[in-house]
Amino acid sequence: MQISPQFPQKQVFLASLLITTLFLSCEKKETELPSCDGVEWSYTGTEGPAEWEFLCTDYTTCGGERQSPVDISNAVPDNSLGSLQYNYQQTTLSLVNNGHTLQFNVAAGSSMEIDGQSYDLLQFHTHTHSEHTLNNQEFPMEFHFVHKNTATGDLAVIGVWVSAGAPNAFIADFVAELPMEEGETLQNGLSFFPNTLFPENLSYYSYEGSLTTPPCSEIVHWRVLKNSIQLSSDQIAAFMDLEHTNARPVQGLNGRSLLLFEE
Repeated sequence: MQISPQFPQKQVFLASLLITTLFLSCEKKETELPSCDGVEWSYTGTEGPAEWEFLCTDYTTCGGERQSPVDISNAVPDNSLGSLQYNYQQTTLSLVNNGHTLQFNVAAGSSMEIDGQSYDLLQFHTHTHSEHTLNNQEFPMEFHFVHKNTATGDLAVIGVWVSAGAPNAFIADFVAELPMEEGETLQNGLSFFPNTLFPENLSYYSYEGSLTTPPCSEIVHWRVLKNSIQLSSDQIAAFMDLEHTNARPVQGLNGRSLLLFEE
């Protein structure tokens, strides 16, 4: 573009500077995110997983490189990982419908260990269908047992896949009275050992990842058990009817190691 002799160079510079400033101002405004106070997220629509990172300031990690869940395939055997180390105590439960999942809160006293660090079991909850997939195939359901290291804030989560089969005796005590409304809590006084919901063989897949819900913090040491447990089709349907689909789509590994320990 040629500059007309009638339009001084200084004015051209000032005009260009003004346009650039306005452009940058608009661009900044478009990328600014609100506080997460009161922000709602969902598994569908404009507040669904594809939009989580854009909803508010604390959810931007949902667009990170170490996200969960992932597809489990081509895992590298590594028996140096060692057997799953857990110390679970008999506990009473409170079952809460938090609007996103059915969450079983446990009493203090149960824990697991990774690399010499202790992680306290806080709760376990359900996803229908499974979040982690095996060779791109999903399971109808998945349990997540959430543990926290109080010193570091890191989490360790054990994922347990569910297949349709024989009825599960523990779940049978709950399935007829699942809390139907958000915020509703069920306390039936029953107690059990959390590993009741583990398969007999505790071979597992291991990788480093994140929470599967906002804020998607990348602080999770994952142990996904290789073998599934069974619930009856009716038991699975009871969770599905209440939760519908509360599973985040699988995320890319992005160079992360996916390891397998075989018992």
